[in-house]
Formats: sequence, C-alpha cells, structure tokens
Amino acid sequence: MKAFVQRYIASLRLALVLGVLVFAFALNADFQRIAAGVAVFLLGMMMLEDGFKALGGSVLERVLAQATGTLPRAMGFGVAATAITQSSSLVSVISISFLSAGLITLQAGIGIIFGANLGTTTGAWLIAGVGVKVDIAAYALPLLALGAVLLFQRGDRSRGAGQVLTGIGLLFLGIAFIKDGFDAYSAGFDLTRLALGGVVGLVVYTGLGALATVVMQSSHATMLLVITALAAGQIGYDNALAVAIGANIGTTVTALIGAGSANYQGKRLALAHLIFNTMTACVALVLIAPLHLAVDGLSDILGIGADDFALRLAVFHTLFNLLGIALMIPLIPRLIRLLERRIATPVPSISQPQFISAQLGDFPAPIVTALQNEVWHLYRNAAGLICEGLNMRLEDLRASRDVPTTVSRSRDAIRVDFDRRYQDKIKPLHAAILDFTATKGSLPLPRPAQTRLQELRDGANALVRAVKAAKHMRPNVQRFSRDDAGAITVLYDGLRTEIGELFFEIDRLERLPESQRSALTLLEERAVLGQTYTTHAQRAERLLQARQITAANAASFLNDARYAQDLLLSLLDAAQACLRERDTALAEIERLLENPQDPAEL
Repeated sequence: MKAFVQRYIASLRLALVLGVLVFAFALNADFQRIAAGVAVFLLGMMMLEDGFKALGGSVLERVLAQATGTLPRAMGFGVAATAITQSSSLVSVISISFLSAGLITLQAGIGIIFGANLGTTTGAWLIAGVGVKVDIAAYALPLLALGAVLLFQRGDRSRGAGQVLTGIGLLFLGIAFIKDGFDAYSAGFDLTRLALGGVVGLVVYTGLGALATVVMQSSHATMLLVITALAAGQIGYDNALAVAIGANIGTTVTALIGAGSANYQGKRLALAHLIFNTMTACVALVLIAPLHLAVDGLSDILGIGADDFALRLAVFHTLFNLLGIALMIPLIPRLIRLLERRIATPVPSISQPQFISAQLGDFPAPIVTALQNEVWHLYRNAAGLICEGLNMRLEDLRASRDVPTTVSRSRDAIRVDFDRRYQDKIKPLHAAILDFTATKGSLPLPRPAQTRLQELRDGANALVRAVKAAKHMRPNVQRFSRDDAGAITVLYDGLRTEIGELFFEIDRLERLPESQRSALTLLEERAVLGQTYTTHAQRAERLLQARQITAANAASFLNDARYAQDLLLSLLDAAQACLRERDTALAEIERLLENPQDPAEL
C-alpha cells in the first residue's frame, strides 16, 4: 500500500510538472529557453556525477576512509568533495554507503553532510562570479567537443573524463541558455512586479525556493535560476535571499525520499540532514536583517560592488550555512542521541542479512566490507550449528584453555533440529550472499574488488559444505560421544577435537587487529590436514586388528573421518577468504602458496 501511494504521488507530481511546462511553453517562447537551460544544466550535473563515479569514485572512497577520523576532517572532506564534484548528492550517496557498511561513524556522516552543505555554496560563487558575467557558452562548445571524443573511447578512465568534460560543458551551456532567456524576458516583461516585501515575501519566496528544489531535485539548479534572474533584474534582492533559504530546505526532501529504502543508518543521516537544514533556514529567516547587514559589510571588504547582487547572494548563501554549522556543532552529541532514540537500532536477526543491502550503491569499499561482514555472520551461524550438531558448544571452545579436555567433557546430548536450523539460519543467508554477489558482480568494479567478491562468495559456499559434512557425521557422533564406548569414542573425540581446535584458531585470528592477522597460520593447518585422513585410517586399522573396535564401527569411522576432513578444509577455505589481507606483499605470498604455479609458467 505504501509503495502504491508513493508511486501515485510521483506520477501526480510528474503529470503536474509536465502540464505546467506545456502551458508555459505555449504562453511564452522565452520561457522555453529558460526551461531548456534548466534541463541542460541538470543533465550536465548527472553527467558530471557519473563521470566522477567512473573517474574518481575509488579516489573519493580512499580519501573518505582515511579522512573521517575526526569531525573537522569529516567536514573538510564534505566541503572539498562537493566543491570538486559539484554534486552534494554524490557525496551523500557515498557517505550513506560507507555508513551502512560500518566504515564510518554516524558522527562522521553528519560531519560530511555539514561540509557538503557548505561545499555546495561554491556553485553559487561559480554561477555569480563567472556564469552571468562572461560569455560562458564560448567555453561550453570546445568542452562538449572534447568530451564527446573521450566518451567513445574504450577505457573506463577515458570515458569518465569524457563524462566530466561533457558535464561541465552542459552546465555552462545551461547557464548560457537561462541567462539569454532572462535577458529576453527583461526586454518585454518585468517579473519584479511580482515582488513581495516584509514577512509575507520571506515566507512566500522561501516556499517557492523549497518547491523549485523539490521539483528539480537540485538546489544547484534553484540557485542557478535565482542568481541568473537576479543578474537580469527579474527578481528583487530580498526575495532572492528567501529563495536561497528555501533551496536549503527543499534539498532535504530529496534526501528523505532517497532514505525511504535505506537502512536505519541511512534514515538517521537523512533525518540529521533535515534537522540541520531546517534549523539553519529558521535561524536565517529570524536573523535576516542582521545577516543582510553582515553580507553588506563583508561584501564591501571583499570589494564586491553595491549593485552586484548576484555575488552578494553568493556571500549570503555561504554566510548562513556557516552560521548553521557554528550553531549545530556543539549540539552534535545531543543530535546523535536524538537520532538513535527516534530511529532505534533494529534487533539483529541471525536468519536475515545484517550488512548487505541494495542501498550500498556501486562503490567498491562498502560493497566488499559489507559482504565480508555478512560472510562472518554466516560463519557464526554455521559454526554454532556444526558444534551443536557434534555435541559441542562454540562458546565453550572459545573460552577453553584446553580444547581436548573441553571436548572430552562434552558428553551431554544437545538437542537440535539440524535440518530446521539449516533452513532457518544458513540457507537464507547463503542465498542472500549469492544474490548480492551476482548483483554487485555485474557492476563495473575494479578487478581487485571483483576478485574479493568471488573469494567471499566461495567462502560462503565452503561454509555450506562444512555444515552438510557435519550433518553426515552427526548420527554416529551423537551415538559414540554421549557415553564412553571405549576406543571408538576416543576416535570420534579425536575428530571433534580437530574441529574444535580449528574453531578456536579461527576465533583467535578474528579477534586480532587486522594489521596482525595472517592467513599463513591457516595454510599451515591445511598442510597438516593433508595427512590427517591417512593417520586416522592407520589408527582405526590398528584398533580393528587388536579387536578393540568392530569392523562396522571402523567402517563408520572411516566414512566420518572423510567427512571431517571435508568439513575442516571447507572451514579453512571460508576463514582464508575472510582473513585474506588485501593489497599487501603477504597476500601475494599467500596466493602463491595456495596456488603454486609450474616454474615454466613463471
């Protein structure tokens, strides 16, 4: 029902916008040029955003991962990234992806949003300082030509550069169209007759600014319109200030719509964005007179002419965003508590994915990190089921100082519906991981990220194999571990001990800091396991010859020893996939040790 209502509202909004545009086109030919300018400008923003994703997405990710340790650094990243990409939406999407994957904190996400709000004011400076004062169309044409050539190249970076150049060219061309449209308007129609003064003007034009931003889904486009109209004398300066405030409110609606399908962290960040922008707008409206005076004084210091209202609007846009940041920074701890109280952390379900989701976007770092966390989630579910299926408890093994003794004391039968637990706790997670890797694997991700996705998918498959091997072992383990049946019990305790010791080692490695982890330890385990089955077979044969076990029990044990070896090797595969160190010399050594090549191939 909710989805239907959302689709209905979206369809109604689209029909309304199209109807207004068609009516306006018929009413005035100059409006067509302005509307076309806005469309070209928005298309340029989309092209620019896609270009930076292809060209600099990985760079932005690396910088974001390293530059958000403190609030000032997070804000600095938001300012710089938005100023460079001219797309606060791109920065917001990356931030929400990183937050959803657990790569940054909520405080860092809020800092980035604050910085992005300030960074987006650079667009106003660009439009007011260059766009309305120079024949910017003359720069647009060569950029479009160069961009088109690069767009048809094969390399991803070449196409990304082409998208960036084409995007900038379209931005410039859109500004030129809008400027020409308002110049034509000024010759035959004076929009300043629609000006409103006082509180009524503030309220009405703030609402218009918010509405325009919601309709165009871009505060940049709203600022472009108002600055161009202001430069052409088609809107009063005071009303333009109100439109700028409204644009800040309207841009939060886009974030709220985008957060509708996001996880709880994305919803918290969207709500923080709404609170920040709304409070900033309210303060700006209340303090409009002092801000007006401050803008005049600052503009005089900067040498901005008294009649250069476009640049003075850019000063105002920056000043009131700075004021909002200054007011909100001391309140961030309270804001975080409010967000966590209003949007509570959901109780995690061990049956459902906790980390992977469609909201992670197409950025490699959060995709890989989320998938790795989800495979660990599957490992914990699988480890618990395997241990209980073999009459052990995972928590006992983790806390044990002597695994063989812990195993030998684990005699009480653990009642567990193995098949039901598999259907409830293993299969849904495994299916979600396979679906996620298939979906994200179709994206144009860098080769290292594609490789990691495949490794982690294989690790998840290995965990399922381990669970199925435990299922085969379970009947005989239950039979011979509940009571002391002599030599055959000792043999089965040996199998359980090997499995318990591997769980203990994996748990130890998982708890180590990432810089101290090494999967080489697990490679040593693999080398030992290569001889394990032979050792078990020899022990069983000696006991059979001594008539300490029956032939039937010996046959059962040899089958289960083979299953145990498959189980252990599968667990090693999964652990190595999760613990593999990336982009280091050690990782390369590990790969060579796992897959030795023929010397002739080297």
